[in-house]
Amino acid sequence: MRFIFKTDYAQDINLAKHGGHVFWYSALVALMVAAPFLLPEYLLAQATFVLIYAIAGLGLMLLAGFTGQFSLGHAAFLGIGAYTQTYLTNQGVPFPVAILLSMGLSAFLGIVIGLPALRLKGIYLGMATLSFGFIIEEVFARWESVTGGNAGIRVLKPAMFGWTAESGQAFYWICLSITILATLGILNLLRSPTGRAFVAIRDSEISAQSMGIHLAYYKTLSFSISAGLAGVSGALYAHNLQFISPDQFNLLQSIDLLLMIVIGGLGSVHGVFFGAIFLIMLPQGISAVKEFLPEFIGQAAGLKSVIYGAVLIAFVLFEPMGLYGRWFKIRTYLQMFPFYRKGMFKRQKSFQKSDRLK
Repeated sequence: MRFIFKTDYAQDINLAKHGGHVFWYSALVALMVAAPFLLPEYLLAQATFVLIYAIAGLGLMLLAGFTGQFSLGHAAFLGIGAYTQTYLTNQGVPFPVAILLSMGLSAFLGIVIGLPALRLKGIYLGMATLSFGFIIEEVFARWESVTGGNAGIRVLKPAMFGWTAESGQAFYWICLSITILATLGILNLLRSPTGRAFVAIRDSEISAQSMGIHLAYYKTLSFSISAGLAGVSGALYAHNLQFISPDQFNLLQSIDLLLMIVIGGLGSVHGVFFGAIFLIMLPQGISAVKEFLPEFIGQAAGLKSVIYGAVLIAFVLFEPMGLYGRWFKIRTYLQMFPFYRKGMFKRQKSFQKSDRLK
């Protein structure tokens, strides 16, 4: 069992808490870099999707998991990044410049939607972001000169300075590099005063304001960063599919993103990757078991939605910490065995005085 004795403040905010972290994460990165040489083409394509969704998940996790702001229209930012990247790439703009502009436009529109939503909370904030998503989806469908309308538009492969990512391996390494940068950026942000302000707002807005935290500034900043990361994810998503249309960025896509971070583990960066793997692998699992189900069930049109809903309900009821929470409990059990206490993670209901009077 490992005990970490902290002796100074700098040690408390280190990215790597001990040498084991450095070793295992270095090994993981090395394995992911070598994945194109180890995996068949189909599995490599699925891994690329996991990385793309993880970038969007990092942004939504920052907004919902660490700042406590609810969004049902995040697919709109995904679409904004995708269409901006498509338009610029098709005009001959180099890939790095196009993706930075896609991120910038998405972040700016995140500020635009974040400012009016400052006074909204909970379901009302969800309704506001949902309305924004519907508006953006309609813009995609109607602005045919730029987006191609409902007929969709083709996307060129990433190209920069005379080099083009022709193969799936090259594009995978691009996605991996951006995912690593985004993950390190979020981890560093969360250990900074800004990240701590986000968490304080999530836990109690009144307490955060009493400590001098500017709620409007930090909420808007969280929306902007989250939207910017969604824009980057949308840009990579467009290149990966090489064809986009408005129906790819609808309400169901937003729900998929929320499902990803809730099942992965709300309030955990690790949970983003667990959730992304789950989101990509679940449809494959459903397809694999369909042939073993009765025909009237296996061929049902809403089978996927029913399974998604059932899985989400099961996690909310029995494992609210998500997949990462379950892994954390298993890891803790193995570390503490045979001294593990059965009720260590038992949920306790705590009340504030004002809550008891409601």
